Amino acid sequence: MTCTFNRAAKAKVKKRVSTTTRAGSEKDLVARLNRIEQALKAAQRNQEAGKTRRDASTSPTSSSTPPLSAEPDPPGATTADGTQGKPQGRSYDATTIRASGATAGKVHFVGFHLGDISSYNGIPFFSPDGQDWIRSRAGEDASSHTLFGMGPLWQAQHPVPVFLDPPQPSSAGELPDRTVVEEYLALFRASRFGLSFPVIDYVLFLETVDLAYQTPQATASTLEVVTARSCVLAFFAIVSLFQPDWKSSPEIDGEACARTAQNLMPIILQGTNLTALETVFMLSLFHLFTGHLQQGAMFQGITCRILFMLGGHLEAGTTLSPCQAPSAEDGDHAWRVRNQLRRLFWLSFKLDKDISLRTGQPPTINDEHCDLTLPRVDWWVRSSSSDDDDGGGGGGGGPSFLDEATVASAIQPDSLQLTIIKSKISRKLYSMSALKKGDAELLRDIRELDDELERWRASVPPSYRPTLSFPRGTAVVRKGRLGMEEIILHFEYHYLMAMIHRAIGRCRCWVSGESSLEGASSSQALSAQASRSTLHFLKAAIHDVEHVAFWLVVFYPMSAILEIFCNVLLQPLHPQAEQDIELLKSVPQLIEGMRNRQLTPHEVAHVKIVDAFVAELTRLGTCAIAKARREQQVS
Repeated sequence: MTCTFNRAAKAKVKKRVSTTTRAGSEKDLVARLNRIEQALKAAQRNQEAGKTRRDASTSPTSSSTPPLSAEPDPPGATTADGTQGKPQGRSYDATTIRASGATAGKVHFVGFHLGDISSYNGIPFFSPDGQDWIRSRAGEDASSHTLFGMGPLWQAQHPVPVFLDPPQPSSAGELPDRTVVEEYLALFRASRFGLSFPVIDYVLFLETVDLAYQTPQATASTLEVVTARSCVLAFFAIVSLFQPDWKSSPEIDGEACARTAQNLMPIILQGTNLTALETVFMLSLFHLFTGHLQQGAMFQGITCRILFMLGGHLEAGTTLSPCQAPSAEDGDHAWRVRNQLRRLFWLSFKLDKDISLRTGQPPTINDEHCDLTLPRVDWWVRSSSSDDDDGGGGGGGGPSFLDEATVASAIQPDSLQLTIIKSKISRKLYSMSALKKGDAELLRDIRELDDELERWRASVPPSYRPTLSFPRGTAVVRKGRLGMEEIILHFEYHYLMAMIHRAIGRCRCWVSGESSLEGASSSQALSAQASRSTLHFLKAAIHDVEHVAFWLVVFYPMSAILEIFCNVLLQPLHPQAEQDIELLKSVPQLIEGMRNRQLTPHEVAHVKIVDAFVAELTRLGTCAIAKARREQQVS
């Protein structure tokens, strides 16, 4: 089998980090991928020889030998050169292993099921076997309160009861003065966030505002009026997040607006229209931006269902399409509605795949039932700039930066293409069907997904193209300020690279010590390097991280530190181990640097948990290095 990993050439970095070969160098990474190719060949030979029985066409009970037919005891002692000895196997009931799942919410490392990721706060907690492995590698027990006190997923769901108030007697919803709406709407249109997340169509939203304010709020209201008022309240909840930056007045209580809009949900869901869709989507976004992942995921599910009912998951074919300019025959209003449906579909598609990988839960959107034809490069720009009443492209008060190449949108084609790759990673590596795959099929999927991710990276404009490895000590990413979407693209790239190669932890070769173990180790090393790059990039870009994105961005370092920590425990004598410990120590300061606004009590509590968690991982990693050195001296 010919190696397919022909990565795009990259400019060499003149600065030498050390006299040893840097783990993240291009040649080293390509060599590791070649070893993965050899591992795939070895797994296929084993399969042909009958060593790996697998029949994908039969029922689950007789299909294939589970990828983890035996979960290992802690891997063998590290040798003097820092390499890893063969782990010893321990038999487990196959049903127990299958029940552990192969979801992204579960952490597998070198054939070992370490534990789960809490879908409430994103912090890992460790299984009993994971605790045993950590103890064996570090030589000390971990703090049960810090690492294990959060309990299983079903015991960690304790969000702050902000939105549990009973509905008020008035079902219409109280609105601020209309001049406040107009002020914040103007600020929203002129903001980068308004371009990156087009949660409303300006012209259509003005119609919604007219409807919401057309009758006295104390009088009885129709379903349409209540829905319009709820949409305005949800909009206030979103824009309230930007008050520190916009310095607008009067101040808005975003939580109160979200609470009122949420109390109207039983009413507005009696109808299905674009206004209801925008309301639910903005409530979902508000919860996600304020760190309430559970509530955000539930509102996101409702958003997707309304989208399906309105046909937003499908292109209009030869009729109205987001890739077409509005015409007199189509009618401006009809085109705007259709265009906004597709914009909200793509935004929901991105959030749905994000939530799925972050929680390990199945996605709401099934790709096979949707039209995922990517829009033209400029459709989102033209859609935003055509919001002016005169129909001109960018005149009359639109954002002045619409035509700048440095502005990236969440629904720009390269961002959407990355989300499609993310969906494939979830389906091929972390779905229930992925659990049934043997080593050969798993390695093949890892290779193909890595190749597709690399092709995507090479297609990104050079001005904000992610690098395969982000060098330590890099001070600047590029000349000028990075846009938020560009920062997210970098984080996403490194995160997806780690997710692709992290799946190697489920291979049976870790237990059996088969010939494909070297390739699996190479894949694991790639995952660790991608995680390091995540933290190095955060150091370089931290001042460009907008405060509203705190809860979106904090997930990436939390995912990276677990990978780096496990890698230190696995190879405590590796030359990179001490640098990794220093990198872990820097995480609390990095997260503190992202707190460029006053956080809510819920956010402050979460940050304290993160600080304690990272401190404990650092302590255990240091203990593992000291233990390995003592054992090396004895031997």
